[in-house]
Amino acid sequence: MTNKEYIESGILELYVAGALSEEENEAVYQKLLKNPDILDEVLKIEATVIQLTAAVSPRDSKYIFPAVKEALGLDTSDSKVVTLPRQPRTNWFTYTGWAASVLLAGGLIWLLNQNRALQTEIKTIETEINKQHIDNQLLEEQIRTARANLKETNKLLDVIRDKEIIAIPLAGQAVYPEAYAKVYWDKKTNNIYLDAQGLPEPPRGKVYQVWSLTLSPLTPTSLGTLDDFKTDDNKVFTITNTNASEAFGITLEPAGGSETPTMEQLYTLGAVQTTP
Repeated sequence: MTNKEYIESGILELYVAGALSEEENEAVYQKLLKNPDILDEVLKIEATVIQLTAAVSPRDSKYIFPAVKEALGLDTSDSKVVTLPRQPRTNWFTYTGWAASVLLAGGLIWLLNQNRALQTEIKTIETEINKQHIDNQLLEEQIRTARANLKETNKLLDVIRDKEIIAIPLAGQAVYPEAYAKVYWDKKTNNIYLDAQGLPEPPRGKVYQVWSLTLSPLTPTSLGTLDDFKTDDNKVFTITNTNASEAFGITLEPAGGSETPTMEQLYTLGAVQTTP
């Protein structure tokens, strides 16, 4: 069973309400330890139940090689604003209905079987203690992740602000005119920082490949593929470049990359500006 199917099965709502057997509670708890997405779902359900309880309480009222040089003459001075994708919001009305039903059923069970209710209460307290431990671990992990992201962000800001860094805008080409990207070239470290936020998500079985170009003669050199494009939230990639690059281009290639660029699938291209 996938995590999605497990979440949709309704067992997490029963877990939150303390209506599972001791064996079932232990199985769900082991799932929480190994699957952060399931843990996150449980925390959200728990918050929904708390809100529901408060609401009903009486005391309460988110591009082609032949045309490369010509393409390099395109105006790439326009600045583009990168729009961050909005994250979908989960509809919690379904969970609220589940929670309400479970709470009502729990109340009936208590009235019919006092001994069962006392056992459930003990298991609920033990579960809350375990969840509190998990909550602390999750918070510590979130803090570590935030610090790592902050460190990486500050590093990229230093690169962009460095006056020695060469910025090369890459304009969209015939296959996808709306595409754009930008290369920040640090010759001191032989690295480029590629901001590929303006590229669409590649289709299945395809991957973006980055090329360093020299123009006389016209020679492409692969700088590698962007294998993590789909999972990289920032779409900023650090790539080693020891070439005497005069331009950079990005093509869409079969998974694994190509020895030479498929120019019919040239998405972006930009020339390195020379100092007069």
